[in-house]
Amino acid sequence: MIERVGSRRVIASISGGKDSAAMSLWLTEQGIEHDRVFCDTGWEAAETYEHLAYLSQQLGAITHLRGDLQMEDLCEKKGMFPSRTRRFCTEELKVKPIIKYINARVDAGEDIVNAVGIRAGESSARAKMPEWEWSDDFDCDVWRPLIRWTEQDVIDIHARHGLRPNPLYLAGMSRVGCFPCIFARKAEVRFVADHRPEQIVRIRKLEHRVQAAAAARQFARGDEGLYNPPTFFQAPIRNDEGKRPCMPIDDVVAWSRTARGGKQAELFGGGAAEEGCMRWGLCETVAP
Repeated sequence: MIERVGSRRVIASISGGKDSAAMSLWLTEQGIEHDRVFCDTGWEAAETYEHLAYLSQQLGAITHLRGDLQMEDLCEKKGMFPSRTRRFCTEELKVKPIIKYINARVDAGEDIVNAVGIRAGESSARAKMPEWEWSDDFDCDVWRPLIRWTEQDVIDIHARHGLRPNPLYLAGMSRVGCFPCIFARKAEVRFVADHRPEQIVRIRKLEHRVQAAAAARQFARGDEGLYNPPTFFQAPIRNDEGKRPCMPIDDVVAWSRTARGGKQAELFGGGAAEEGCMRWGLCETVAP
């Protein structure tokens, strides 16, 4: 591995989450100097931005990259939200900014390796990814040094270096990043609604603005009315036409507080913070 990296400069993508922080710690353990970059979507949790400031003190400086537009501006400009079939948020807010950054350094004569903290255990798609892969877009090798790691490996290296995890994990979140992501789980939506209600208000206002933009675009084309006004989330279940209808944020929040597929209210949904604390070994749950 050391030979393959050689004298090339490693650029490590930092997200504010546990895996990318673990990757930076591990690279340091191996004596591999690296530059850390964070792609700012403008849609992260306040805790993540605060944690990035902490990481910059513990790991080293982190360069913040931004696209031409942030999440809200991008959705309003397009008159739509990202979806399972049109995931333009990742492309516009993360991929393009880092491609632009790396390409500029390659054009300046640097030999680059882009290190990404992806683990096979995160999803079936990531399980198929190789450790090393050439990218024509990045014009460099993409390296996934943690691809064979487990979540426990990630927690262990945090503990070994005394590095605090993103506080969202301790609150019970299983992932950090866009807050929330269009693919957020029910528990994550409920967490945002219960603990960060201002973000639900922000989404509600954004839905109104994007719907207005979509209506103006249809009017300009001579179309009448919005058949399915765009919303941040799509319904988790397909309708009779085989489509996932748009679902207003207030309906999504109400659904997040139900159980059994939305058939009954879930009266006791706590425990997420305790689970997060236990996972990181920060709680005593059994008497000595």
